[in-house]
Amino acid sequence: MKKWFQKAMVSAVAVVTLGLVSPSHAFWEGIFEGHTNSKTQMEGNTSEPTTLVAYASEQRTIEQIDQIDEQPIDLTEIARQQAYAKFGAKIGPKIQEDFDTLIFPKMQEAIDMTVARLNDEDLSNLAITENPSGNYSEKIFNVYNRNTHEDIIRFHVRTENRPMDGFYYNFHYHTYDDGFVTHYDLGDIYWSKNTPPKWLS
Repeated sequence: MKKWFQKAMVSAVAVVTLGLVSPSHAFWEGIFEGHTNSKTQMEGNTSEPTTLVAYASEQRTIEQIDQIDEQPIDLTEIARQQAYAKFGAKIGPKIQEDFDTLIFPKMQEAIDMTVARLNDEDLSNLAITENPSGNYSEKIFNVYNRNTHEDIIRFHVRTENRPMDGFYYNFHYHTYDDGFVTHYDLGDIYWSKNTPPKWLS
């Protein structure tokens, strides 16, 4: 009688759950015998319950996301994009090659040297300002701390009219170390003897 009832219960569970739940025969035998051997269950059940596995997986995913959020942003690529944005369609095509080969490697080196002195917390909170200034203003972008909103390093480009030579773009930067007073030169790019267009144009 017990075997018949056991088989009926197993079949009923399979039909009700459309075969998604496959009850363990050891489980049913323990119920019908009126006792369970906890040691056997512990040894036999080597896998975690589904809910715990799902929870652990969810926790790992959250931790991975947190780790990604804490990683420093790619300052180099954003810096390049902001520089190109400042150059605009009129200036950019003419100076882009010189900028990429002469100026940008030094700009990248300046960023690396400056942020290397920061602690991990400040490093993970670095960002680059958007919207470089137009007209004939110097600002390209600033690297700053998102928490304190304080600038770490400022990159500028100044348009210089040198008599008999023409117009040059002088790229330079200032750092927080000395209150942005010292002018650190990155290099010059020649434009022409004609007045250059405004930035962002």
